[in-house]
Amino acid sequence: MLERALVGPKKYWTGLIGLLVLIGIGAGCYFLQYQKGLTITGMGRDVSWGFYIAQFTFLVGVAASAVMLVLPYYLHHYKAFGKITILGEFLAVAAVSMCLMFILADLGRPMRMLNVLLYPTPGSVLFWDMTVLNGYLFLNIIIGWVILAAERKGVAPPAFVKPLIYISIPWAVSIHTVTAFLYCGLPGRGYWLTAILAARFLSSAFAAGPSLLIILCLLVRKWSKFDPGKEPIQALGTIVTYAIIMNVFFFFLEVFTVFYSRIPEHMLHFKYLFVGLHGHGIYVPWMWAAIILCFVAIALLLTRKARANEKILLAGAICVFLGTWIDKGMGMIAGGFTPSPLEHVTEYVPSAPELFITLGVWATGFLVLTILYKVAISVKEELAS
Repeated sequence: MLERALVGPKKYWTGLIGLLVLIGIGAGCYFLQYQKGLTITGMGRDVSWGFYIAQFTFLVGVAASAVMLVLPYYLHHYKAFGKITILGEFLAVAAVSMCLMFILADLGRPMRMLNVLLYPTPGSVLFWDMTVLNGYLFLNIIIGWVILAAERKGVAPPAFVKPLIYISIPWAVSIHTVTAFLYCGLPGRGYWLTAILAARFLSSAFAAGPSLLIILCLLVRKWSKFDPGKEPIQALGTIVTYAIIMNVFFFFLEVFTVFYSRIPEHMLHFKYLFVGLHGHGIYVPWMWAAIILCFVAIALLLTRKARANEKILLAGAICVFLGTWIDKGMGMIAGGFTPSPLEHVTEYVPSAPELFITLGVWATGFLVLTILYKVAISVKEELAS
């Protein structure tokens, strides 16, 4: 089926060439980082995780959100998701691929990743994060490809696929839970030291991932002959609405707990992010923008009548995606590291090479996604004809 990715209209090849150009720019900057080290980034002693890990954290959630299609379709036989489940699974493949690339970028030298395999440490959360991410990647590749091939041939999927589907459901939850444990397992960081962090991660994942899938489904409908259908898109809109409400609710639970308890080392992180601290506040407008975007999204998506208008649904999905990207990405990283346990404020700003490397990784992920979607949509169009 992969040969279908080699055939397409002019706009398809134009898009691929554009992505390859961005990948080339990112690769050039990565080569510079490989030669000179992480000193070309904005990271340092006080902020040792930066823009790369921010993207990793966000994209793990996008990958985990595939469970919001797999669970209703395979366990509860919600047939409306039949058309787009493969799109969700392939989105998870692209998202996990980007996660792994961002880890490689953050390590400085790719060979360091082999240390996790050569010297396994089951007592480390990072070891389990590597395990669940790679496992989830292979699960989605196998499930998505085998089911698509069976659908193309008009036969039932092989028997071994069903157990893999059942395994992938708790596995999806585990990848983001373990990622949350990477943060909340660090006792010296008050912003991350909360038992509800995994719940916040999952709620934001189930908002951001389906919102991106809504955007992709609408683009697929516009640029191809395949129509994902109105009902599944509306169902995704409902999922996004409840998930973003829960995400905002969980955030305000944190705000109440932190400021009612009046624990200084916990309050300082929130103050830095939302009002500034000791004259520093580079992230203040970004965090307020994230809050506003989330509330605008809730206002747009709250009623079924509003969601039925696909222009409003698209606007709400974009607001959710951008709001969660800011909050869960740079907000989570900057908020956790600033101020330091000694209450020093060292502001982190990504350098130009970091931004271009990040852009290159995103372009690589969308290249993978474009090729996988081209194959899936070609099969869907063939079956519909």
